[in-house]
Amino acid sequence: MTATVEPTEKTELPSVWMQDLTWEEVEGYLAHDDIAIIPVGATEQHGPAGPLGVDSYVAITLAEDTAQRAGVLCTPPVWFGDSSHHGGFPGTISIRTETQIALMRDICRSLVKHGFRKIILVNGHKGSNLPGLVSSVRGLHEDEAPQAIFAVADPLHLARSAAPRIKDTREHHAGELELSHIHHRFPGLIRTERLTDAGVDFQEVFGGFVGDDLFGPAPDGVEIMWSGAEQRAFTPTGSFSSSLGLSDQKGKDYHEHIVGRLVELVEWLRGYTGPLGTVVPEPR
Repeated sequence: MTATVEPTEKTELPSVWMQDLTWEEVEGYLAHDDIAIIPVGATEQHGPAGPLGVDSYVAITLAEDTAQRAGVLCTPPVWFGDSSHHGGFPGTISIRTETQIALMRDICRSLVKHGFRKIILVNGHKGSNLPGLVSSVRGLHEDEAPQAIFAVADPLHLARSAAPRIKDTREHHAGELELSHIHHRFPGLIRTERLTDAGVDFQEVFGGFVGDDLFGPAPDGVEIMWSGAEQRAFTPTGSFSSSLGLSDQKGKDYHEHIVGRLVELVEWLRGYTGPLGTVVPEPR
């Protein structure tokens, strides 16, 4: 006869970060919950005022604050993303999309193997990481892990209703909103003396087919690719929109809105009773 193992009593963990815990502490967490957050960022240029780690810091702070408020765990952050289009600037470190897909599948496979069933990928590299992240977990869910639910969360979508009322000008790469976010959560990282009004003439460079505001009205457009060298030519500073409007309050409002939505996502997943994660696909 097989002995029944009763779940251990839920205890307060010393950290929401898995790298700070022992395997026994993670095992104890899994006796009561099965949600994990994976922060995914990038290491790339963010104009003269923003450090190379902006996108990773975004993912880290969103994941950490969500985890603390919702009582879930985070994996160690992924600091590298799909950043080849910023490669004309020193310090940018990019991985190929296929590398990202393989990396994220391996990370998620490990989590699923040990009992995590609801996995949230928080992307700090607005938009640019999405092809790799979505492809990785879509294929994994379809082919190997139908029992798990995967969600890909991005400020580009989670802040769509709030960003227009928070920002004062169009927002794009190294703009006032994302730098305000880092300024609020990581004081001292933004080189405030290097804020700039420099930006990209989107009409000249992209012919009106690419929107100049990530949170504004979008044109009937297309995706146009550019290289790191081309980017260095059309924005020598690396900034796509003005960062002069940086403020702690903007960063706080932006952060709190996104974290609030992520906590709602966690609670929805925690109480989920629908078909996701329960339907086993037919053998091919």
